Amino acid sequence: MSQRVTLRKRQPYVTKGHRRRKIIRTPGGRYVYHHLQKLGTKPKCGDCGDPLQGVLARRPKELQRIAHHHKTVSRAYGGSRCASCVRQRVMRAFLIEEAKIVKKVIKEQAKSQKKGQ
Repeated sequence: MSQRVTLRKRQPYVTKGHRRRKIIRTPGGRYVYHHLQKLGTKPKCGDCGDPLQGVLARRPKELQRIAHHHKTVSRAYGGSRCASCVRQRVMRAFLIEEAKIVKKVIKEQAKSQKKGQ
């Protein structure tokens, strides 16, 4: 007859937070399950949703304990946006400013032509 295996947690249901790895024999002769922790997910880019490079995938409680340089990269929008989205934001801001300057110059030229006539 097979040995009885002891569940260490009280929850009998198979859920994401209740995964069991293998049966271990304790020094007292009991057989118990070793439970697995849930895996951490990588932070995602807020614009495109891709996983961020250079940032560790950890559980929230563990993220509280680790140092700040493990959670960000040294760039504008470091732990929040990916590099390609930051590049797009910079380009967009630059082109918007350029468009404002061009609009202002055209307005001044039209004004000077009216005065000249």
